[in-house]
Amino acid sequence: MSVDRKLLLDHLNALLKPADFADYCPNGLQVEGNNRISKIICGVTASQFLIDQAVAQKADTLLVHHGFFWKGEDPRVVGMKYRRLRALIENGINLIAYHLPLDAHPQYGNNAQLADLLGIVVTGSLDPESTGSVGNVGRLPQPLKVDDFCSHVSRLLGREPLLIEAGSHLIETIGWCTGAAQNYIEQAASLNVDAYLSGEISEPTVHAARELGVHYIAAGHHATERYGVCSLGEYLAQTFDISCTFIDEENPV
Repeated sequence: MSVDRKLLLDHLNALLKPADFADYCPNGLQVEGNNRISKIICGVTASQFLIDQAVAQKADTLLVHHGFFWKGEDPRVVGMKYRRLRALIENGINLIAYHLPLDAHPQYGNNAQLADLLGIVVTGSLDPESTGSVGNVGRLPQPLKVDDFCSHVSRLLGREPLLIEAGSHLIETIGWCTGAAQNYIEQAASLNVDAYLSGEISEPTVHAARELGVHYIAAGHHATERYGVCSLGEYLAQTFDISCTFIDEENPV
């Protein structure tokens, strides 16, 4: 089976609502390829490795969380950017990317999927006043020692998280936002959580965690953002009866 590209994009835009977000890149179709879509390769980032996999598997579409054309980047099509774009265009491969809209979706988003994986009950948003909020707060089924929770995260994500302890208190309430969202720790602390989890960590995050009394867990940018695009691909496969294959490129960050 195959689906018209415009129909698929209209469906994705209605589902993910990119207009609600002030993002750092264009969402939706970033590189135009074949008009008919029958085989999608899904992955976290539109790297050369993932593009080569799409070419090798004769896919017509690449669906990712991290695409191209970020604000502030060099606009010239040279070097690495040229090689990536050339491979997509020469092989008629569409590049479709959703960044913040895929973080935030309440069912298929990175934060929702991570909560499902870790067994966190979602109770609200990191920013309840904003329609474009990309983080959540929630509660564990039962309070855990911080080391026990980190072991739980490590086992499920296949990666040892970096922990900044901020006292001896248990973790019952938690805030989280996947990827490079360490700067939301103050927002999380204002909601009286016991811990905050994101993908990355910066030097100031250590001091903020200790001074705010909030345990901080850096569980990996890639590791926390594998699940949204995979879930979205499964949804598209069922909805349009097309092939969607998730490829997880190893990334230690």
